[in-house]
Amino acid sequence: MIPLTSTPGGVTFRVRVTPRAGRTVIAGERSDALLVKLAAAPVDGAANDVLVALLASLLDRPRRDVSIISGERSRDKVVEVRGISVADAAARLRGSRN
Repeated sequence: MIPLTSTPGGVTFRVRVTPRAGRTVIAGERSDALLVKLAAAPVDGAANDVLVALLASLLDRPRRDVSIISGERSRDKVVEVRGISVADAAARLRGSRN
C-alpha cells in the first residue's frame, strides 16, 4: 500500500502518471506512488484535470477537495485530498485495484 500522510484537513500521497495511455485507469503502485495511466495528453493541463477528476470520483470527494500540491508539470506528483481520513483513503485506494 502506498504511504498516505495525514494533514490537518485530509491526506497527501504520491502519484506517478503515464499520459497518453489507451484509457484512464489505476494501474497499481510504483516506488511508493499510486500509478495512474491517463488517456489525456499533458497539454494545457488536460492530464492533470483528468487525474483530479479520477481521484475525486474514486475517493468520493468533490473536485475542489483534490489538488496537486507538487509536480504539476511532472509525471511524479504529490496530491492532497481534503475531507477524508487516512483509513478511508486507504480503503478506497485498495478497493480501486481489486
